[in-house]
Amino acid sequence: MTFSALNTVLAQGTTPNHPAPPAGQGLEQLLKGPLPMLVLMVVVFYFILIRPQQKKTKEHEQLLKTLKPKDKVVTSGGVMGIVVSVQEKTVTIRSADTKLEVLKSAVAEITERAASEA
Repeated sequence: MTFSALNTVLAQGTTPNHPAPPAGQGLEQLLKGPLPMLVLMVVVFYFILIRPQQKKTKEHEQLLKTLKPKDKVVTSGGVMGIVVSVQEKTVTIRSADTKLEVLKSAVAEITERAASEA
């Protein structure tokens, strides 16, 4: 087979021994074969990976919105302390004899809420 003949065969997407399927049959094979499996994999990835991460992010944002002075917190670095003040982007915490100013996003959890003043 010459190079030009091979190029023509490859451009047509067929081989001399295997002609192209009739029109419409390719779509039918796609719907019976890999397409449903691909859709199923996307759905599984969404429910196993994406959705739980979105839920966790939403819960963390809510935790940061409710942060107030006298809450006991743990930062993502492992520092435990009591919130002294809350600014727009930072939080000042007191840990032992040290005052630290950390980003709000560094607060991993609130271990104990401050007593509400009514």
